[in-house]
Amino acid sequence: MKGILKIAYKLLVNDKGKFAALLVGITFAVFLMNMMTSMFAGILNKSSATVINIGARMWVMDPAVKTVASSIPMPDYVLDAVRSIKGVRYAVPLYSGGALVKLADGTYQNVTVLGLDDASLFGRPQLIEGRIEDIYSDNAFIVVKDSEYPKLGSPKIGTQFELNDHRVVITGLARVTTSGLFGVPTLYTTYTRAIQYIPNPRFTLSYILVEPKSRAAVPYIQKQIKALGYEALTNEQFMKKISNFYMYQTGLGTNVFLMTIISFIVGLSISGQTFYTFILENLDRFGAIKAIGARGRELVYMILFQAAFTALIGYGLGIGLSSLIIFLAKLRISSYAAMVTYRNLALAFVMVLVIAGISSYIGVRKVIKIEPFDIFRG
Repeated sequence: MKGILKIAYKLLVNDKGKFAALLVGITFAVFLMNMMTSMFAGILNKSSATVINIGARMWVMDPAVKTVASSIPMPDYVLDAVRSIKGVRYAVPLYSGGALVKLADGTYQNVTVLGLDDASLFGRPQLIEGRIEDIYSDNAFIVVKDSEYPKLGSPKIGTQFELNDHRVVITGLARVTTSGLFGVPTLYTTYTRAIQYIPNPRFTLSYILVEPKSRAAVPYIQKQIKALGYEALTNEQFMKKISNFYMYQTGLGTNVFLMTIISFIVGLSISGQTFYTFILENLDRFGAIKAIGARGRELVYMILFQAAFTALIGYGLGIGLSSLIIFLAKLRISSYAAMVTYRNLALAFVMVLVIAGISSYIGVRKVIKIEPFDIFRG
């Protein structure tokens, strides 16, 4: 068997033109598939940026909420009711809303304002400049230093803005795990200041952040909150809900799916046709191998080895090339959303195996019918 596979390897790599064409087809297909799925994964990750950055274990919200950016205000009594539920260690309010700030040069910029619980500041970001205690100063806000930070003119501590005729003073610069999806800078302040500075409807409570006493208490808490007419989700469940919204209720998921399928078809057509041509041009060699005693099963092993060998190399080249492009893009474009995940790698690998399987099936059907007599007679 080792000798048969060695012969298969020599047949494959000695025809450098066909071998290169096979690699190009599979590499290009894997490159496109990984780029599309990685961009989609990055977008989904950014869509849950607030959930990731706040770090709460449970979120209480109106059942109609689809994404973290589309909060529906709840009455204040819901906070007291949640705090009274057995199994809740603590529950704090969170304000999440949009605002328009006027910069020093007279231009306006949309921002996302997150109002943290005044007493605990639960969900506060990690500061890289300033002190967290300064958030209690008059007009104090903390700005997130991410890819959207320059849109505010790269403010320093002490920089002043205007928000709805209120003075805003930057008292700290912070970093977060994930920047937002929509290209809007983020400001943090206290809950009380947020609802005072930003016009709101009758209710102002965007979310309630809950810390359960134990994981076993989560189902009971969810049941009690559902009885109130609201929804309680763990952070994983909330992120899944957001992902499902963008995947199934917008055109984003459909477009990415179609592009992935097109990439698969392109790779399959190129590699399948090239591999079939390779088999046709080497029929006499396969016939000679069969004439000297090789069984049909061993010829099948040769074809499978050639297809798998080419597919795995093309997979590695495609993943490496796409990962390099994503890395370089993130160096030059800080807001670039793509990210390579294990799920993306597994999906591309499965599709490559399918391409290899179909390509080898085409070759096997031709080779298995070879009769040495016909080869030598020709």
